[in-house]
Amino acid sequence: MLINRIFSGSDAVYGLTAEAVENAISQHGEDKAVGFPHTAYCLPCYYSVTGVKVKTLGELREALTVVKSLMTREHELEDALMSGVATALCAEFIEALKYLDGAVPYEEPCYGHLADSVIRELGVPLVTGDIPGVAVILGSAPTAQEGVDLIKSYQAQGILVTLVGGIIEQATELGLKMGYNLRIVPLGKDVTSVIHVVSVALRAALIFGNITPGDAGSLLSYTAERVPAFVNAFKPVDDVILAAGAGAIKLGFPVISNENENIVEVPGALIACPNVADFNKVSLEARNIKIKITNIDIPVAFASAFEGEIIRRGDMQVEFDGSRVDCAELVQTKEMDEVEDHKIEVIGPDVDTFELGSKHSLAYVVEVAGKKMQPDFEPVIERKFHNYINCIEGVYHTGQRDMFRIRISKDAYEAGFRAKHIGEVLYAQVKNEFEAVVDKCQVKIYTDPAECTRIRHEVAVPAFDRRDARLETLTDESVDVYYSCILCQAFSPSHVCIVTPERLGLCGAVSWLDAKATNELDPAGPCQIVTKEKPIDENLGAYEDVDEAVKKFSQGALEHVTLYSIMQDPMTSCGCFECICGIEPFSNGVVIANREYAGMTPLGMTFPEMASMTGGGVQTPGFMGHGKHFIGSKKFMKAEGGIERIVWMPKELKETVAERLNKTARELYGIENFTDMIGDETIATDPETLVAFLTEHQHPALSMEPMM
Repeated sequence: MLINRIFSGSDAVYGLTAEAVENAISQHGEDKAVGFPHTAYCLPCYYSVTGVKVKTLGELREALTVVKSLMTREHELEDALMSGVATALCAEFIEALKYLDGAVPYEEPCYGHLADSVIRELGVPLVTGDIPGVAVILGSAPTAQEGVDLIKSYQAQGILVTLVGGIIEQATELGLKMGYNLRIVPLGKDVTSVIHVVSVALRAALIFGNITPGDAGSLLSYTAERVPAFVNAFKPVDDVILAAGAGAIKLGFPVISNENENIVEVPGALIACPNVADFNKVSLEARNIKIKITNIDIPVAFASAFEGEIIRRGDMQVEFDGSRVDCAELVQTKEMDEVEDHKIEVIGPDVDTFELGSKHSLAYVVEVAGKKMQPDFEPVIERKFHNYINCIEGVYHTGQRDMFRIRISKDAYEAGFRAKHIGEVLYAQVKNEFEAVVDKCQVKIYTDPAECTRIRHEVAVPAFDRRDARLETLTDESVDVYYSCILCQAFSPSHVCIVTPERLGLCGAVSWLDAKATNELDPAGPCQIVTKEKPIDENLGAYEDVDEAVKKFSQGALEHVTLYSIMQDPMTSCGCFECICGIEPFSNGVVIANREYAGMTPLGMTFPEMASMTGGGVQTPGFMGHGKHFIGSKKFMKAEGGIERIVWMPKELKETVAERLNKTARELYGIENFTDMIGDETIATDPETLVAFLTEHQHPALSMEPMM
């Protein structure tokens, strides 16, 4: 019965798809372009499974014959599951037709197709466990409240929640805040829109796992072993939903449902759960997802899902803004007898004495003590404050040091959130995350304006100045060791970052000091010491020790890596890089694009297309993934001549890195305002116009030695 129902659902979807394709061809012709926006993979699911890029309606018709070949009818479970895969591919075809002629078929709150850049952004939080899993909720819950309660239970655990069908209207009805920034993503109301989360899983295999498109066996192994997704399907589960569920099961994603009619359980794959309140527990157990529980004594929720929450002025109870008044956040290392563990002081008036919508001073000093604590770890801990505070439901933090801004929402205030609760969060998270070096921790929160001024100017700013002076002396030559980082191997098994003082991890999230602290916290963890005692070519950044490390940590997939070259054994990329640079042969330079940039580059490629040239732990001479901070480094492409090779980058990125990049150009080459010589999308997106601009501005790359 179960297998027959899957076959029935698959046949129904195939019939609808074939009809839709023929209708589209009748209206537009076979040569009409088809595909999703902002992806390098055309129809990503079909390309992942078959290795064939479908670009026209005529090719889409041909692809249907391939899909039909998957729909075998031997009445075995494997045949049913492959019919499920065929159903998923048909769903992708139907969804792709919605985007013909550049149409925008989805409007708020629904997202539809998710761009490649979104998947790359998800890479780091999935690897670090900030997003421990992905939930796909399909259909309408028995009641709107039960549905919203289920969504919020996952959100509170940091799980990325995607919604399909009636659950979206139920969530809207109860006023649930949704959006990618809150990790609640309504995909669409048609069941076919579920393919957009399947597409995310399959593109992750291509981007991070270096899976060859068309290698279906490796693809399915990757999704089953490395993508922690599951499906919650509310009854009634009709034949079409059941067929779609079979596709999910084939990918390794268990389906949990409260359906109790005409359903036969498949252990570990199709699971009956009559009570919706138990979906969370059953789903996590089925996918073997472990949730790290952090109990913090605050009156609102605390989860990584709230990191992207934005508090608008109209929703704000009170604001602390370092650009207008005196603010500061600081970590200080103290002696053991100077710290009383878990002591939290509020020095000055509390939030409930402030007028609605008013702006105030705030300074908080986290004093830590521990036998293994080092002053170098202070800024590492401080940088975490942004994440910690943003994980508080209804609290927004941006900036750092003495230029941060915090907003507390009206809802959080009404729930009882006050200044001391910031201290509770900082205490709990510092003790939890840095327990190997922090034995005792106390927090002082200043709201008295005079005290905030004193702390900022007499305590915090001098400390920041001392640290900056210390960082200025940290160069690749001044340290004895580098560090490996293999955090991303959960998704990109052969990728290894070598982190140096002048080259952060390509995700932009791991500095040399971060890696050093990580190694101290977990000596057997992802950041291992890499010596630099056996140089081969210091201009290239080639070392025998580094080669030995990358060979060991990549399980033999890599043998040689250089730290400063884009042409000879460049460092690999996992796929979650902030930027990618590639050779632009007409100008003898390199083009850089960041993942936020959606337009065309002078290479004739978008960021996703450039990014598809590398990633997944492979070396691609001429292309290199890297962090934004590395652009202004004196070691950027040092072997090929350094930053003088940069000829183009998006305007927004250029403005972001201008100060540091101009400083480096001035120190190395005596060039003032170097970024004025660099093109952007407002100047040129084709090589001819770019070269004309570079010639007019006498860009140094034009007279340098050829790279190729």
